[in-house]
Amino acid sequence: MQLDELSFFLFLPANRLDRLDKAVSTTADAIILDLEDAVAIDQKEQARDGLWGMLDQAAALKPIVLRVNGADTEWHAEDVATAANLPVVAVMLPKAESASTCSQVHQASSKPIIALVETARGVLNANEIAYASNRLAFGNLDFAADIGIGQDRLALAYTRSSLVLASRGAGIARPIDGVTQDFNDLQLVEDDARHSRSMGFGGKLLIHPKQIEPTRLAFRPSAEEITWAERVIANAGSSTGVLTVDGRMVDMPILKHAHEILRYTKCGVA
Repeated sequence: MQLDELSFFLFLPANRLDRLDKAVSTTADAIILDLEDAVAIDQKEQARDGLWGMLDQAAALKPIVLRVNGADTEWHAEDVATAANLPVVAVMLPKAESASTCSQVHQASSKPIIALVETARGVLNANEIAYASNRLAFGNLDFAADIGIGQDRLALAYTRSSLVLASRGAGIARPIDGVTQDFNDLQLVEDDARHSRSMGFGGKLLIHPKQIEPTRLAFRPSAEEITWAERVIANAGSSTGVLTVDGRMVDMPILKHAHEILRYTKCGVA
Protein backbone atom coordinates (compact mmCIF):
# COMPACT_ATOMS: atom_id res chain seq x y z
CA MET A 1 0.00 0.00 0.00
CA GLN A 2 1.09 3.55 -0.69
CA LEU A 3 1.57 6.03 2.17
CA ASP A 4 -1.61 7.91 1.29
CA GLU A 5 -3.60 4.66 1.56
CA LEU A 6 -2.45 3.87 5.11
CA SER A 7 -4.83 4.74 7.92
CA PHE A 8 -3.96 3.01 11.20
CA PHE A 9 -0.43 3.45 12.54
CA LEU A 10 0.71 1.50 15.62
CA PHE A 11 3.58 2.93 17.67
CA LEU A 12 6.38 0.65 18.86
CA PRO A 13 9.44 1.84 20.82
CA ALA A 14 12.50 1.48 18.62
CA ASN A 15 14.35 -0.22 21.46
CA ARG A 16 11.71 -2.97 21.76
CA LEU A 17 12.34 -4.87 18.55
CA ASP A 18 11.51 -8.03 20.48
CA ARG A 19 7.90 -6.94 20.01
CA LEU A 20 8.23 -6.20 16.29
CA ASP A 21 6.98 -9.57 15.04
CA LYS A 22 3.91 -9.27 17.24
CA ALA A 23 3.25 -5.72 16.04
CA VAL A 24 3.59 -6.78 12.41
CA SER A 25 1.07 -9.59 12.97
CA THR A 26 -1.64 -7.12 14.01
CA THR A 27 -4.18 -5.57 11.63
CA ALA A 28 -2.57 -2.14 11.89
CA ASP A 29 -1.79 -0.70 8.46
CA ALA A 30 1.74 0.34 9.46
CA ILE A 31 4.17 0.31 12.37
CA ILE A 32 5.85 3.48 13.64
CA LEU A 33 9.21 2.69 15.20
CA ASP A 34 9.69 5.50 17.69
CA LEU A 35 13.12 6.93 18.43
CA GLU A 36 11.68 10.00 20.12
CA ASP A 37 9.35 9.98 23.16
CA ALA A 38 9.36 6.21 23.67
CA VAL A 39 13.13 5.96 24.12
CA ALA A 40 14.99 7.28 27.15
CA ILE A 41 17.78 9.80 26.55
CA ASP A 42 20.53 7.42 27.57
CA GLN A 43 19.23 4.73 25.19
CA LYS A 44 18.66 6.75 22.01
CA GLU A 45 21.93 5.97 20.24
CA GLN A 46 21.74 2.29 21.14
CA ALA A 47 18.15 2.11 19.90
CA ARG A 48 19.07 3.75 16.60
CA ASP A 49 22.10 1.52 16.06
CA GLY A 50 20.01 -1.55 16.87
CA LEU A 51 17.83 -0.98 13.81
CA TRP A 52 20.56 -1.88 11.34
CA GLY A 53 19.81 -5.15 9.58
CA MET A 54 16.80 -5.86 11.80
CA LEU A 55 13.89 -4.54 9.74
CA ASP A 56 14.09 -6.31 6.37
CA GLN A 57 11.84 -9.23 7.22
CA ALA A 58 9.24 -7.10 9.01
CA ALA A 59 9.26 -4.44 6.29
CA ALA A 60 8.45 -7.08 3.70
CA LEU A 61 5.25 -7.87 5.60
CA LYS A 62 4.06 -4.42 6.74
CA PRO A 63 5.01 -0.78 6.05
CA ILE A 64 7.32 0.70 8.68
CA VAL A 65 7.65 4.40 9.52
CA LEU A 66 10.55 5.78 11.57
CA ARG A 67 9.82 8.62 13.98
CA VAL A 68 13.10 10.46 14.41
CA ASN A 69 14.04 12.87 17.15
CA GLY A 70 13.19 16.53 16.60
CA ALA A 71 15.27 18.89 14.52
CA ASP A 72 16.38 20.78 17.62
CA THR A 73 17.95 17.70 19.27
CA GLU A 74 21.46 16.28 19.13
CA TRP A 75 20.21 12.96 17.74
CA HIS A 76 18.24 14.33 14.80
CA ALA A 77 20.86 14.40 12.05
CA GLU A 78 22.08 10.86 12.70
CA ASP A 79 18.50 9.59 12.99
CA VAL A 80 17.68 11.02 9.57
CA ALA A 81 20.90 9.67 8.03
CA THR A 82 20.05 6.23 9.41
CA ALA A 83 16.53 6.40 8.00
CA ALA A 84 17.99 6.88 4.54
CA ASN A 85 19.46 3.38 4.71
CA LEU A 86 16.56 1.55 6.36
CA PRO A 87 13.60 -0.16 4.62
CA VAL A 88 11.06 2.37 5.90
CA VAL A 89 8.25 3.88 3.85
CA ALA A 90 8.42 7.29 5.54
CA VAL A 91 10.07 9.42 8.19
CA MET A 92 7.84 10.98 10.83
CA LEU A 93 9.16 14.39 11.87
CA PRO A 94 8.01 15.40 15.37
CA LYS A 95 7.39 19.03 16.31
CA ALA A 96 7.15 19.97 12.63
CA GLU A 97 7.03 23.75 12.52
CA SER A 98 8.34 24.79 9.11
CA ALA A 99 8.30 23.73 5.50
CA SER A 100 12.06 24.16 5.26
CA THR A 101 12.74 21.57 7.97
CA CYS A 102 10.42 19.08 6.29
CA SER A 103 12.21 19.62 2.99
CA GLN A 104 15.60 19.19 4.62
CA VAL A 105 14.58 15.89 6.21
CA HIS A 106 13.22 14.66 2.90
CA GLN A 107 16.40 15.59 1.06
CA ALA A 108 18.64 14.00 3.70
CA SER A 109 16.64 10.78 3.98
CA SER A 110 15.18 10.43 0.48
CA LYS A 111 12.00 9.25 2.19
CA PRO A 112 8.44 10.59 2.20
CA ILE A 113 7.69 12.80 5.20
CA ILE A 114 4.88 12.58 7.73
CA ALA A 115 4.90 15.94 9.47
CA LEU A 116 3.70 15.56 13.06
CA VAL A 117 2.14 18.91 13.92
CA GLU A 118 2.06 19.32 17.70
CA THR A 119 2.79 22.96 18.54
CA ALA A 120 1.03 26.29 18.04
CA ARG A 121 3.72 27.35 15.58
CA GLY A 122 3.22 24.14 13.61
CA VAL A 123 -0.52 24.73 13.35
CA LEU A 124 -0.02 28.32 12.23
CA ASN A 125 2.36 27.09 9.51
CA ALA A 126 0.28 24.02 8.58
CA ASN A 127 -0.47 25.20 5.04
CA GLU A 128 3.21 25.57 4.16
CA ILE A 129 4.15 22.36 5.98
CA ALA A 130 1.53 20.43 4.01
CA TYR A 131 3.09 21.48 0.70
CA ALA A 132 6.49 20.28 1.91
CA SER A 133 5.23 16.93 3.27
CA ASN A 134 3.52 13.80 2.06
CA ARG A 135 1.13 13.56 5.00
CA LEU A 136 0.21 15.52 8.12
CA ALA A 137 -0.42 13.99 11.54
CA PHE A 138 -1.75 15.62 14.70
CA GLY A 139 0.23 15.37 17.93
CA ASN A 140 -2.76 16.17 20.11
CA LEU A 141 -1.13 15.56 23.50
CA ASP A 142 1.90 17.77 22.92
CA PHE A 143 -0.21 20.43 21.23
CA ALA A 144 -2.61 20.64 24.16
CA ALA A 145 0.34 20.92 26.54
CA ASP A 146 1.91 23.60 24.34
CA ILE A 147 -1.10 25.90 24.55
CA GLY A 148 -2.22 24.86 28.02
CA ILE A 149 -5.51 23.04 27.46
CA GLY A 150 -6.88 19.52 27.90
CA GLN A 151 -8.16 17.03 25.36
CA ASP A 152 -11.54 18.71 24.97
CA ARG A 153 -12.89 18.01 21.48
CA LEU A 154 -14.41 21.46 21.08
CA ALA A 155 -11.20 23.19 22.12
CA LEU A 156 -9.22 21.14 19.59
CA ALA A 157 -11.75 21.40 16.77
CA TYR A 158 -10.13 24.43 15.12
CA THR A 159 -6.74 22.74 15.07
CA ARG A 160 -8.09 19.50 13.64
CA SER A 161 -9.98 21.41 10.94
CA SER A 162 -6.84 23.41 10.13
CA LEU A 163 -4.88 20.23 9.41
CA VAL A 164 -7.69 18.77 7.31
CA LEU A 165 -7.97 21.97 5.26
CA ALA A 166 -4.20 22.30 4.88
CA SER A 167 -3.97 18.74 3.59
CA ARG A 168 -6.80 19.26 1.13
CA GLY A 169 -5.34 22.56 -0.05
CA ALA A 170 -1.95 20.97 -0.70
CA GLY A 171 -3.52 18.05 -2.51
CA ILE A 172 -2.17 15.40 -0.14
CA ALA A 173 -4.01 12.58 1.63
CA ARG A 174 -6.22 13.20 4.61
CA PRO A 175 -4.25 13.76 7.82
CA ILE A 176 -3.80 11.22 10.61
CA ASP A 177 -5.38 12.07 13.94
CA GLY A 178 -3.53 11.77 17.24
CA VAL A 179 -3.64 9.16 19.97
CA THR A 180 -6.19 8.18 22.57
CA GLN A 181 -4.30 7.72 25.83
CA ASP A 182 -6.65 5.14 27.33
CA PHE A 183 -6.29 1.72 25.68
CA ASN A 184 -8.55 -0.18 28.08
CA ASP A 185 -11.71 1.86 27.52
CA LEU A 186 -12.48 0.53 24.06
CA GLN A 187 -15.72 2.51 23.81
CA LEU A 188 -13.74 5.71 24.27
CA VAL A 189 -11.26 4.55 21.64
CA GLU A 190 -14.09 3.94 19.19
CA ASP A 191 -15.79 7.25 20.02
CA ASP A 192 -12.53 9.17 19.54
CA ALA A 193 -11.95 7.47 16.20
CA ARG A 194 -15.50 8.21 15.08
CA HIS A 195 -14.91 11.85 15.96
CA SER A 196 -11.67 11.79 13.94
CA ARG A 197 -13.54 10.51 10.93
CA SER A 198 -16.28 13.11 11.35
CA MET A 199 -13.64 15.87 11.36
CA GLY A 200 -12.23 14.69 8.02
CA PHE A 201 -9.21 12.68 9.13
CA GLY A 202 -8.11 9.65 7.15
CA GLY A 203 -6.72 7.60 10.01
CA LYS A 204 -5.39 7.55 13.54
CA LEU A 205 -2.23 7.01 15.56
CA LEU A 206 -2.46 4.07 17.96
CA ILE A 207 -0.46 3.21 21.06
CA HIS A 208 -1.71 -0.31 21.79
CA PRO A 209 -2.95 -3.26 19.70
CA LYS A 210 -6.23 -3.20 21.65
CA GLN A 211 -7.06 0.07 19.90
CA ILE A 212 -6.84 -1.26 16.36
CA GLU A 213 -10.18 -2.99 15.90
CA PRO A 214 -12.34 -0.34 17.66
CA THR A 215 -10.67 2.28 15.49
CA ARG A 216 -11.22 0.28 12.31
CA LEU A 217 -14.85 -0.19 13.27
CA ALA A 218 -15.31 3.55 13.79
CA PHE A 219 -13.84 4.41 10.39
CA ARG A 220 -15.69 1.73 8.48
CA PRO A 221 -18.66 3.03 6.44
CA SER A 222 -22.04 1.99 7.79
CA ALA A 223 -24.31 -0.32 5.83
CA GLU A 224 -26.59 2.65 5.17
CA GLU A 225 -23.72 4.71 3.75
CA ILE A 226 -22.63 1.88 1.49
CA THR A 227 -26.17 1.28 0.23
CA TRP A 228 -26.63 5.00 -0.42
CA ALA A 229 -23.33 5.26 -2.30
CA GLU A 230 -24.11 2.23 -4.46
CA ARG A 231 -27.56 3.62 -5.29
CA VAL A 232 -26.17 7.05 -6.20
CA ILE A 233 -23.51 5.59 -8.48
CA ALA A 234 -25.95 3.18 -10.11
CA ASN A 235 -28.42 6.00 -10.83
CA ALA A 236 -25.71 8.31 -12.11
CA GLY A 237 -24.41 5.89 -14.70
CA SER A 238 -22.32 7.84 -17.17
CA SER A 239 -24.16 11.09 -16.50
CA THR A 240 -22.08 14.16 -15.69
CA GLY A 241 -25.06 16.37 -14.89
CA VAL A 242 -27.39 16.85 -11.94
CA LEU A 243 -29.84 14.07 -11.08
CA THR A 244 -32.24 13.17 -8.29
CA VAL A 245 -31.84 10.14 -6.01
CA ASP A 246 -34.33 9.47 -3.21
CA GLY A 247 -35.80 12.93 -3.67
CA ARG A 248 -32.44 14.67 -3.22
CA MET A 249 -30.25 16.47 -5.71
CA VAL A 250 -27.06 14.66 -6.67
CA ASP A 251 -24.37 16.64 -8.47
CA MET A 252 -20.68 15.96 -9.09
CA PRO A 253 -19.44 16.66 -5.52
CA ILE A 254 -22.06 14.27 -4.10
CA LEU A 255 -21.17 11.65 -6.69
CA LYS A 256 -17.50 12.02 -5.81
CA HIS A 257 -18.33 11.46 -2.15
CA ALA A 258 -20.23 8.29 -3.05
CA HIS A 259 -17.22 6.96 -4.93
CA GLU A 260 -15.01 7.81 -1.94
CA ILE A 261 -17.19 5.79 0.40
CA LEU A 262 -16.95 2.71 -1.79
CA ARG A 263 -13.23 3.18 -2.34
CA TYR A 264 -12.56 3.34 1.37
CA THR A 265 -14.89 0.38 1.97
CA LYS A 266 -12.41 -1.76 0.09
CA CYS A 267 -9.68 -0.64 2.47
CA GLY A 268 -11.86 -0.97 5.52
CA VAL A 269 -12.02 2.75 6.21
CA ALA A 270 -13.85 5.85 5.08
